[in-house]
Amino acid sequence: MINKICASAEAAVADIRDGSTILVGGFGNAGMPFDLIDALIAQGARDLVIVSNNAGNAETGLGKLLKEGRVRKVVCSFPRQVDSYVFDGLYRAGKIELELVPQGNLSERMRAAGAGIGAFFCPTGVGTLLAGKRETRVIDGRTYVLEYPIKGDFAFIKALKGDRWGNLIYRKTARNFGPVMAMAAAITIAEVDEVVDLGALDPETIITPGIFVHRVVPVAPGMD
Repeated sequence: MINKICASAEAAVADIRDGSTILVGGFGNAGMPFDLIDALIAQGARDLVIVSNNAGNAETGLGKLLKEGRVRKVVCSFPRQVDSYVFDGLYRAGKIELELVPQGNLSERMRAAGAGIGAFFCPTGVGTLLAGKRETRVIDGRTYVLEYPIKGDFAFIKALKGDRWGNLIYRKTARNFGPVMAMAAAITIAEVDEVVDLGALDPETIITPGIFVHRVVPVAPGMD
């Protein structure tokens, strides 16, 4: 019998190793898997590479993980916000690396990883420092830069409901990067506000099918 329900967030993250690349869902605090991040902090893994839309808010979630000194590198689109002072301080002090990726590219690079695409050409960033020295190509008169997929050892995502097979639905904008991150990681861990019986989720409304989810963690309902 397939049952992906974990007894706790701590059990779900117990095998995460130092140096792992973790894809973390969330758009600001919307859809942020706070319980999984707190469990990771308690677990002790360090030297991590974190891929997320932004670099943490204040001292909760990713901000808290950064403050604990567990992260070696952040790959994100928006590293600086009003309350991203933890990352800002670490970066200015030379204690953390940053790979800045335009938001659309970030999403597409993870989708490419999940779809098995080796690389793709994109016009975003052409002629800027973001493109670096990567290969470019002119296609139909427009210049494109070569982008490579972003894969994760683990993905932490937040969903509204899930079943024991790992099928997920999300609450509005809390969906954000969850579906593509689930596809792009070797092991996807989803924290959910509610575990429902098999068949309770309308197949037409399931956003992330259980084939992409390996562990489901029931948590107390969040704000998003």
